[in-house]
Amino acid sequence: MPRLHRTRRQAAAAVTAQPRRIALCAGEASGDILGAGLTERLRERFADAEFAGIGGPAMRAAGMDTWHDASELAVMGLSEVLAHLPRLLRLRRQFRQRLLAWRPDVFIGIDAPDFNLGLERKLKRRGIRTVHYVSPSVWAWRQGRAAKIGRSADRVLCLFPMEPAIYAQHGVDARFVGHPMADAMPLNPDRRRARIELGLAEDGPVLAVLPGSRIGEITRLGEIFLAAAAQVSHQIDGLRVLVPVATPACRERIEQQIAASPLHPGQVRLLDGQAREAMVAADVVLLASGTATLETMLAKRPMVVGYRIAPSTYRIVKALGLLKVDRYALPNVLAGDTIAPELMQDDCTPEKLAATVLAWFHDKDAVAALEPIYRDLHLALRRDASASAAEAVAELMATP
Repeated sequence: MPRLHRTRRQAAAAVTAQPRRIALCAGEASGDILGAGLTERLRERFADAEFAGIGGPAMRAAGMDTWHDASELAVMGLSEVLAHLPRLLRLRRQFRQRLLAWRPDVFIGIDAPDFNLGLERKLKRRGIRTVHYVSPSVWAWRQGRAAKIGRSADRVLCLFPMEPAIYAQHGVDARFVGHPMADAMPLNPDRRRARIELGLAEDGPVLAVLPGSRIGEITRLGEIFLAAAAQVSHQIDGLRVLVPVATPACRERIEQQIAASPLHPGQVRLLDGQAREAMVAADVVLLASGTATLETMLAKRPMVVGYRIAPSTYRIVKALGLLKVDRYALPNVLAGDTIAPELMQDDCTPEKLAATVLAWFHDKDAVAALEPIYRDLHLALRRDASASAAEAVAELMATP
């Protein structure tokens, strides 16, 4: 009998000595960056851990064994998703089977909810702990989704402080870990340096225009935003207009719109990427609703937010009560107040956008009053997100 006890103890010790196995899945560039930061911080806690899954170059550089590249998941738009659906379903099935054979201590799905939540749910049913990193916008759309997400994830890691309370209403374990962008961006952006790097006069008026990073957004908003910029230029002498573009396809579409717009070509400058530099350098930012509004807030610049969706889609969303907020832009949601003017749907016209942009140019006191508000919001989001996320994951892994 003592010999049997020794054998069991030795077996238990062998299991304990086995390196931790941590699986992750990121489906686009932003998730790859999040995954890399999380991997680095988890490696500090578990020096001999093995990391594997789906990721991009940043996660590989952090030491993860990428069974598939994140680019295999990066499809956007309904028609593109439908065209790739059989391949994506096959990839997810093969990935799940490999994960079940590998038996990780935890699986972390990073954003990409359409791919990750279904995968997490099946892994959870098979006894693997699951984490979903980056909550879908349950604060804005169909808050009841929180319960469904809880059926997939043992723990949800949230980037915004208002999200855990929504999950708590549905009995879901959710933790606010802070936003990595707030960690990365300085509290006091160097506007002078941004202008020098972009070759701009230090004291000239600058408007940054960001109609979106996708062709569909640019098609809906580009002409309207450029027409608004033209109206602003009639009132602001020497105005320079910066338009960052995300991809060559976006550049081509915006070039067509500029050629058809009332803006003088010499007033407009297209930037390949460099959206953050344009935001910091600008006096005012005119942009589409989305994550860029958060980045503009962290850049401490006044903004005007415009957005339009298809009229039929808008009517359905409103009729079914799917939208749960009166404010759309993230700075306004975080502040609980309209600190960034929002012009949505029928209000998103060149005339109204231009008038609101001009109000910022002409009211320096209002601009100055924004900065302490932005700073407080920045500090609230600055939590060393990668370290906080790693702590939440490690705590879950230690749970019996």
